[in-house]
Amino acid sequence: MPKICLEGKMMQKKEARLNRLLNAGRCLDIAVDHGVCNEPSFLAGLEDMEAVIGKLVAARPDAIQLAYGQADLVQKHGRDRPQLVMRLDMGNPYNATRHRSMWAVLQNEQDPVLPAVQMDAACAVVNLFMLPDEPDLFRQCVQNIARVRADCDRYGMPLMIEPLVMAPQTERGGYMVDGDADKIVTLVRLAREMGADIIKADPTSDPKEFHRVVQAARCPVLVRGGGKEDLQQVLVRSRQLLDQGAVGLVYGRNVYQHRNPQAVVRALMAMIHENASAEKAWQLYESQPA
Repeated sequence: MPKICLEGKMMQKKEARLNRLLNAGRCLDIAVDHGVCNEPSFLAGLEDMEAVIGKLVAARPDAIQLAYGQADLVQKHGRDRPQLVMRLDMGNPYNATRHRSMWAVLQNEQDPVLPAVQMDAACAVVNLFMLPDEPDLFRQCVQNIARVRADCDRYGMPLMIEPLVMAPQTERGGYMVDGDADKIVTLVRLAREMGADIIKADPTSDPKEFHRVVQAARCPVLVRGGGKEDLQQVLVRSRQLLDQGAVGLVYGRNVYQHRNPQAVVRALMAMIHENASAEKAWQLYESQPA
């Protein structure tokens, strides 16, 4: 097949996968790929993965984010299931104890995107860490993205890049999100320059500045959730960020660590797809049976 025809076919495949992921242009992606972080505190609520995935599939978010070794738990639910977003990398920046060497590596260095294709993923995701005084970690992430980008083009797989600007570990114990809008915008712009089809971005400290992140991305932006917080506050902030131009959310601990994850999914889906207010979303959450 001539190269130009093959490239066109791969672009069509990418668009088809993006259309599967972005339901009418919007998306709630529930992230449960936390096992790759090797951080015990992230696993509370994820002890029985088969049960967790069963409940999430029944709650019907647009997508569920997993690594290769757990992806079968979504795909076995048949055609009428949430889309799979596959995590391709892993690293140690999330650990509570700082390591002598910070690293981020692809789980399959020979053919990193092939597992996502084999598991019928709608999208692949990789990190872009920006940690204080860790330039080598940043370089590793850039190399990972360059490698994955080439394979995504070859397979027609959309690439989600997760730009993460972290504050110094000594400030709060463990690397935490730095919500500085200038830093987030700059790293998001870099992710777009590297070819991101979707951006998974941290919220800015002032949600009213998040439109700058959307402008820098020039592609669909999903907001990353971070650690578990008071749900009412999460809903209020989510509404503000959606109003600033985000097309959806990627939440993990703010879903699976709540007592009723299915009710949280229902509330978030109403905000994303029905333009529900934070107050309406909270009412939906409270009205769901435990």
